[in-house]
Amino acid sequence: MSSSILIIDDERSIRNVLRDILTNEGYVTEEASDGEEGFKKFSEKTYSLVICDIKMPKMDGIEFLQKATELNADIPIIIISGHGNIETAVEAVKKGAFDFISKPPDLNRLLITIRNALDKTVLVKETKNLKRRVNKVQEIIGESESIQKIKATIDKVAPTDARVLVTGENGSGKELVARWLHEKSNRNTAPIVEVNCAAIPSELIESELFGHEKGSFTSAIKQRIGKFEQANGGTLFLDEIGDMSLSAQAKVLRALQEGKITRVGGEKEISVDVRVIAATNKDLLQEVGAKNFRLDLYHRLSVILIHVPSLNNRKDDIPLLVDKFLVDIANDYGQAVKQIDKKAVAALQQHNWTGNIRELRNVIERLVILSGKTITVADVESFV
Repeated sequence: MSSSILIIDDERSIRNVLRDILTNEGYVTEEASDGEEGFKKFSEKTYSLVICDIKMPKMDGIEFLQKATELNADIPIIIISGHGNIETAVEAVKKGAFDFISKPPDLNRLLITIRNALDKTVLVKETKNLKRRVNKVQEIIGESESIQKIKATIDKVAPTDARVLVTGENGSGKELVARWLHEKSNRNTAPIVEVNCAAIPSELIESELFGHEKGSFTSAIKQRIGKFEQANGGTLFLDEIGDMSLSAQAKVLRALQEGKITRVGGEKEISVDVRVIAATNKDLLQEVGAKNFRLDLYHRLSVILIHVPSLNNRKDDIPLLVDKFLVDIANDYGQAVKQIDKKAVAALQQHNWTGNIRELRNVIERLVILSGKTITVADVESFV
C-alpha cells in the first residue's frame, strides 16, 4: 500500500512540482492551498506524512503544526520555508516538526527526508505494538459468580468514559480490573498511568499529579510533567485514593470538573483529557464521615462501582489460579511446569488468605522452589 502525503502550500507551482515528483516516486498525494484547508483534510483522513509551508493565508504552518500534533502526534510533518523564515522553521522543529527544508526544495534531500520520516513512523508503530505484546494484560482468572459479574461489568463499562471506583482488600486484584477497563476502552492506544497515592508523601502528591514549574519549591530544579498530563488521551489510575491528602483531593475534584490542571508554582491552565479510575481498600463513605475524604469527590469518582471480592470469598477459583501460577512461574524460571496433587490443592483452599491473590502467588512460587517433582499436601503443610 502506497504512503499518502498531504501537501499544504499556497503556491500552486510548488504544489505541482511536489505532486509530480512524489507521484513518480510511487506516493499518493493530496493538496491544500492554505493551513485551514490542510487541517480540515488532516482531521478527516489519516495520512502517512505532511509537507507544509510556513507562510500561508488563513492558518500559517506553525498554527497547523500545533493543531495537527495535538490531534495526532504520530504523523510526521516536514516544514518547507523561504530563507527569511529559517528561524521560524527551526522553532517548528523544536515544536514537533520532523525536519525543515528551504525553498526552493532540494528534491534529493526532500526524498531522503521523506523516506527517513516514514521509516521512523514504521519503527515507532512496531515498537508500540511490541510493547503492547510484552506488556499484555494478565487474564482475570476465575469462574465464580462474582468474577463473572466483574468481567461482564468491565465489558459494558470499558468502552465508555465513565469514571470507575474499584474497591477491595489489598492483593485482591484491583489493579488488574483497572488495566482491563483501559485495555477494552477506546483509549487503549494511549497510556494508562498509575499513581500509588499511599506511597507518595502528602507534601509531594500534588507535584506528582499535576507537575511543577522550575523553582516552585526548594528541590524543584527543573520543570516536571505530572501524571495528569502524562495520561492525556489515556487513563489515570489512582490507586489507594483513600490515602490522598484533602488538599490534593480538592485539586483532583477541580481537574475532574473542568478538565484542566495547573502545575505547582504555575499560573497557566492546561487542558487534560483523561479517564480516571480509582481504587481503594478503605470504606470511603466511612472516611467521609471521619472528614478524611470529600463527599463531592467520592460522588465524582463512583459513577460505576466495582467490588473485587477477597480470595476467601471465591475459594472455588483457587484451583484455576494455582494452575495459572504454576505455568507462569515455570516460564519465569525456564523449567518444566511442576505438578500438584489434588489433596495439596484442597489444602490450599482451606487456608485463610489474608493477602489474597498476591499471597497465593507467592506461596505457589515458594512451593515450586522448595518441593520435589510434585507438590504434595505435606509440602503445603510445611511451607505455607
